[in-house]
Amino acid sequence: MRLKKITLREIHLPLLTPFETSFNQTSLRRILLVEAAVDGVTGWGESTACEDPYYSYETVETAWHILCTYIWPTLKGKDFASASEIWDLLARIRGHNMAKGGLETAIWDAEAKLKNIPLAKLLGGTRDEISCGVSIGIQPNIETLLAKVEKELAAGYQRIKIKIKPGMDIEPARALRERFPRIRLMVDANSAYGLEDAPLFKQLDAFYLIMIEQPLGWDDIYSHAQLQRQLETPICLDECIHDIEHARAAIEIGACRIINIKLGRVGGHTSARRIHDLCQSKSIPVWCGGMLESGIGRAHNIAMSTLPNFTLPGDVSASRRYWDEDIIEPEVEVTRQGTIRVSTEPGIGYAPRLDRIKSLTRRIEVLD
Repeated sequence: MRLKKITLREIHLPLLTPFETSFNQTSLRRILLVEAAVDGVTGWGESTACEDPYYSYETVETAWHILCTYIWPTLKGKDFASASEIWDLLARIRGHNMAKGGLETAIWDAEAKLKNIPLAKLLGGTRDEISCGVSIGIQPNIETLLAKVEKELAAGYQRIKIKIKPGMDIEPARALRERFPRIRLMVDANSAYGLEDAPLFKQLDAFYLIMIEQPLGWDDIYSHAQLQRQLETPICLDECIHDIEHARAAIEIGACRIINIKLGRVGGHTSARRIHDLCQSKSIPVWCGGMLESGIGRAHNIAMSTLPNFTLPGDVSASRRYWDEDIIEPEVEVTRQGTIRVSTEPGIGYAPRLDRIKSLTRRIEVLD
């Protein structure tokens, strides 16, 4: 296989409603799409870098720069047997996993199309459908939160995740548990707290959460181990896990009992599979987190979530929860049972809507 050309596009896609976390509120997504021409076939990927350096140091701007200046020169003209080799070919570029993942996933899509098989099968997936949960941003009041959760449960979603931040944590969790005593409920702090907040997290033990996601520092594995020893509720790590070595360290020191795998954060499918396999060998369940992806990134998340150790519902939900109109066809839909059926078409299984993408494009660069 040989990479012949890549095309970078920045599109602007407005969310149906603003999405608020502990660090930011987003109403418009600047999304970097990567189109890879490999042996006459086109694959599509998506860099999940955000507009601002709040979730990660990576942004759309840094990803664009790294792809043009370092990743493309490293890969152009190289022969490789499989997309699984791309992660190691890019090893001397330190960090910048979201830039790497944007192109690496596009090459995986191209390889699956070349082999005329679904990407899920090429990755080693074992499921025909995946379980879905939803992520609900911070709401202005408890009543609005309860109404949103009721709506999502009525749509069939199997797990509810709410974002929390200091001052908006105990009461939302308590209100949801009182109104919906049997739902699968979790909270996500996005690194908004410190170890001194351990007494607050001990209070959350009373609400039988399936996990508390990334309560402490975005790069602080050690303090999570100290906190986990004080809690009954499992801690799930997100921002701390960038590769298999981070995952191994977190597991060995007891920093978490669950890991969230995001394709962009870990650099693509090869790294994600390595983390998945390690966690499976250590009996640590994993699930797929979301980054407000367009349909391209969502399709890759669906394929990854078919791997056998993705045993918890992820953040992979329907296109219509976020966008008035997605950039793929068909759009991603969730069944009344809270599942997504995995496409049997070659590659990611969804066709990019080139007319829609063109209308949303704010800049484009072709590297040939």
